[in-house]
Amino acid sequence: MSGRLEGKVAVVTGAASGIGAATAKTYVDHGARVVLGDIQDEAGKSMAAALGDSTRAIYRHCNVTEEADVQGLVEAAVSEFGQIDVIFNCAGIVGAVGPISTTPAAEWKLTIDIMINGVFYGMKHAARYMKEAGSGSIISMSSTAGVMGGLGPHAYAAAKHAVVGMTKNVAAEMGGYGVRVNCIAPAGMATPMVADVLTGDHHNLDDTIAALAEASPLKGRAGLAQDVANAALWLASEESGYTSGLTLTVDAGTTTGSTAEPPAFAEYAPMVREAGRKGVD
Repeated sequence: MSGRLEGKVAVVTGAASGIGAATAKTYVDHGARVVLGDIQDEAGKSMAAALGDSTRAIYRHCNVTEEADVQGLVEAAVSEFGQIDVIFNCAGIVGAVGPISTTPAAEWKLTIDIMINGVFYGMKHAARYMKEAGSGSIISMSSTAGVMGGLGPHAYAAAKHAVVGMTKNVAAEMGGYGVRVNCIAPAGMATPMVADVLTGDHHNLDDTIAALAEASPLKGRAGLAQDVANAALWLASEESGYTSGLTLTVDAGTTTGSTAEPPAFAEYAPMVREAGRKGVD
């Protein structure tokens, strides 16, 4: 496979499963050395081992609500591999669910802590090294729920909107140092977390894929973790070297208003003109 990331070192949070795991594998497949971070230690260690020996991938425990853990993850990349070129802030949860009037404050705060503060810590500590190097790519996970209203629970949507805002603001700062800052906004993808929401069983990817395919604006096509990993690969590579401040949607057109049903204008009708008139003549 072509080495689109040959010579680069990447950090991926939330790398033990789902989109994070798919991205870590894709990065290694394209030549990068990768530091995987997660709180799922057994799965994370197994994932790193599956990617090759410790010259290609290593795992470190990382609770993204703890700044010291995120700092340590970034510093592991530098100490073990000599540099950091890419960080993908991918760790996340669904978080607090329910009406705004009954959302528990503790659940709200934990959701925000993981998905805003965790991204902030990743940006902060990667930026320290990337500024000095004069290059780098900071990538964070947003969502279609961070682009439109009504697509996710309140705390989740608030956090994902915040990621879009941070991405734009940090891109404005870091461009002067040669560092690119972007985020990815996927729709619901076929991952264990989404499977848990849709089927009640995080192992049930088959039924999850079927449900997502049925609802997809792209007929019969579910969104997969690999679709997001491919976007993260492009943003990590030099192919996106003139791209910064972007929110890259991976959503089959959901945020354009596309749905599984055809739009009202999909069938021909004579043009509508001023009141009571149709057609050209």
